[in-house]
Amino acid sequence: MIVISDTTPIISLLKAGKLELLEKLYQKVVVPEAVFDELTANADYEDEWEDIIHCSFLSVEKVHNLESVNILRNVTGLDAGESESLILYGERQADLLLIDERKGRGVARKMSVKHVGTMGVLMQAFDEGVITAEEIRKILEILLENDIRLSRKLCNKVLAYVGQENFF
Repeated sequence: MIVISDTTPIISLLKAGKLELLEKLYQKVVVPEAVFDELTANADYEDEWEDIIHCSFLSVEKVHNLESVNILRNVTGLDAGESESLILYGERQADLLLIDERKGRGVARKMSVKHVGTMGVLMQAFDEGVITAEEIRKILEILLENDIRLSRKLCNKVLAYVGQENFF
């Protein structure tokens, strides 16, 4: 299975101390160079740099069709990481794209790209018995404490899915 990831799912799972979920679910995750650069050059993620650089199941790949990346950026307004992730998904004929941002998910839908966000990863991990419902509640609390943008509706949807009471 080939899984490509944008920046936010990786940062969210890192902040929650659960990056290893990606390895348990997918064995290997590919990130385009723009995503790796966002993860390792952004001062907002300075605490996570070492974890990213030494993560054995993350591999960095170059997007070959940079013209397509530029066109996608110009037409959609997506950032470099989202655009490269979408193009790399096609180049690698990937099975899944991990992406959280609403605009990026909308473009992925229009491009018929199979995708899930961080919440989808958590629900899959629950379904596969990798984490418990209580762990998901704790992860959501940590994400909210770390200013990861999550809607109340989405948090409550995930909690209901795993049989937990609503947050809000």
